[in-house]
Amino acid sequence: MQLHHQKHHQAYVTNYNKSLEQLHEAMEKGDSQTVVKLQGSIKFNGGGHINHSIFWKNLIPVNEGGGEPPTGALSEAVDANFGSLERLVQKMNAEGAALQGSGWVWLGLDKEMKRLLVQTTHNQKCVHRIRNESFRQPSQDPLVTRGPMLVPLLGVDVWEHAYYLQYKNVKPDYLKNIWKVINWKYASDEKECS
Repeated sequence: MQLHHQKHHQAYVTNYNKSLEQLHEAMEKGDSQTVVKLQGSIKFNGGGHINHSIFWKNLIPVNEGGGEPPTGALSEAVDANFGSLERLVQKMNAEGAALQGSGWVWLGLDKEMKRLLVQTTHNQKCVHRIRNESFRQPSQDPLVTRGPMLVPLLGVDVWEHAYYLQYKNVKPDYLKNIWKVINWKYASDEKECS
């Protein structure tokens, strides 16, 4: 995970900042062609930064509580929406393993429908809400199509760079083991603040 954080995530941050600088320069020059060309890079790298920022908060070492099951309102919501934590994990693992190419599998709270749901997104498409501030990249993201009331509680990176060093190309093994370091307290806190 250190390489994942220091190389992959850092590359998204670096490229996002570079694209924003280029955007500012292009806008000052009135260069609309460059402004349009930069939109993909801004969305991709900005989404990579936002998604990874959530991902790191979703992880915690075992000796600090990683893998401890959710409690309270989140536990009740998991049971009500999926039947059990085990069924939720099975669903997220199945959806993550089935995602072809690169992407994410998310546990989200749909505030409008008052329920939890599992969604996948391709590449770095994202929607993110931190407390009372919303950050959303325009895209064809399935989370966005569910409306602005969706709050990501938990995101699992299923890009190959997330698991290839330890798990080679065996994504199901990575998905099976990621739950040992999931920070359910963070997900619970996000649900409570929503």
